[in-house]
Amino acid sequence: MSVKIRLKRMGSKKRPFYRIVVADSRSPRDGRFIEKVGTYNPLVEPAQVELEEESIMNWLNNGAQPSDTVRTLLSQAGIMKKYHEAKFSKK
Repeated sequence: MSVKIRLKRMGSKKRPFYRIVVADSRSPRDGRFIEKVGTYNPLVEPAQVELEEESIMNWLNNGAQPSDTVRTLLSQAGIMKKYHEAKFSKK
């Protein structure tokens, strides 16, 4: 089972709001998910991003793959840098 960290679209028409979720790669975009790990609101200036860093790090260490957009959000928050350092400092 491949697990992804990706965006789930919420909100109404023309007013998108996203939840950052951990989901099976085979489930639909707005369908079933395993855990909610954050939110992303692109409509406010600057874009509002809330992340549960501890939970995200746990999922990344267990092999979850972030989508391209989520990877960018995690990089801007500094989580991908922490993950990369933790992964390669052990060896």
